[in-house]
Amino acid sequence: MSYLEEIQVKNLDHLGIVAGLIDEIGIVKIINNKLGIDVREKISAGTVVKSILINGLGFVSRPLYLFSQFFQDKAIEKLLGERIKPDYLNDDKIGRVMDELYKYGLNDIFIEVVLEVIKKFKIDLKL
Repeated sequence: MSYLEEIQVKNLDHLGIVAGLIDEIGIVKIINNKLGIDVREKISAGTVVKSILINGLGFVSRPLYLFSQFFQDKAIEKLLGERIKPDYLNDDKIGRVMDELYKYGLNDIFIEVVLEVIKKFKIDLKL
């Protein structure tokens, strides 16, 4: 078997830029700090939100139970992190994270993300 037969090509497209901005802003960290991390889970709530944002900007409108298929041909380890598999992003996990976000308060999380963007990118709010 030659080394060419072992090569797998995965897409990043524009999603690499999106993932990089999410990391730069620190959205995963903000959400994990607010909702907590359960060490028994394979994927954190913040990473699930990152996957939702990436999926949403991937111009895909599929039912939630098909969510993991979006990442089948993507370089998921580059977009979401090492040791993350597409099947971790199932509709049950996404639903639980969405419930947790709602219980915490979406406005509070959104405001915290906006404040972080303002701070990181030194945005002057004076008109």
